[in-house]
Amino acid sequence: MVEQEGEKSVAMTKRGRIIAVAGKGGTGKTVIASLLLKFLTENGQGRVLAIDADPATCLPSTVGVTIKKTIGDVRDEIASPSQVFFSEEMPTDMLIEYKIEEIMVNTPRFSVLAMGHSEGPGCYCLINDMLRHFIDKLSSRFSTILIDCEAGLEHLSRRTTRDVDTLLVISDPTKRGMDTAASIKNLAEKLQINVRRIYLVVNKVTDDAEVQRVLPELIKESGLELVGMVPEDANIRAFDLVGKPIVDLPEDSEAVRAVKEIFEKVCEA
Repeated sequence: MVEQEGEKSVAMTKRGRIIAVAGKGGTGKTVIASLLLKFLTENGQGRVLAIDADPATCLPSTVGVTIKKTIGDVRDEIASPSQVFFSEEMPTDMLIEYKIEEIMVNTPRFSVLAMGHSEGPGCYCLINDMLRHFIDKLSSRFSTILIDCEAGLEHLSRRTTRDVDTLLVISDPTKRGMDTAASIKNLAEKLQINVRRIYLVVNKVTDDAEVQRVLPELIKESGLELVGMVPEDANIRAFDLVGKPIVDLPEDSEAVRAVKEIFEKVCEA
């Protein structure tokens, strides 16, 4: 058992630390993910690969990049009989790797890869296995892989990655948000995914007296370890209104300060 755990740790180290951000839709997980990316790239953490695993594909705009194609588009090209994708001069695995490299957006400090829409009609099992294999292969080039997961529970069954160092489950200060957070924790434990640490982040917290009264009990009922709370931030609403990247939020923004504290705790763990 000890040897197996050691082998897993070595494998994780070779392909970089993996941080996944999950939660119910509307809890602000993409905001948290984008601010984590900001601190990962500013604090000597090495080059980061940000994977947007949510079909809504919101992460690129919050970090200031534009995505032209997603993994979903590549999947469709491979599966479509009308597309001339295969070549006798190049093996299929090399073609797929080339396609993934082609759609990745690179900046001086990080790269972004978007998964796009889920499988959809037809059988994509073999194609998905091949795509996941090459995502794992690409991941070995980065010190950290940050994954903005699909809203709810679907990301766990899609298995974008098989191992996670830190899973941050995002909830707003509501019963429904906390129930979803608890479900994500329970499902992660049932599936064959090696998650080393799972933490709860409560986002959009206000000073409302009723929220402050109920919140401690909701956190306790979730069964998750709280790593931090992020206050509701008017700056985020202002940036979202005009489409400004969240990573450009001023350093004195309440959300920025709160996520920085969470980042420091996660990196020290």
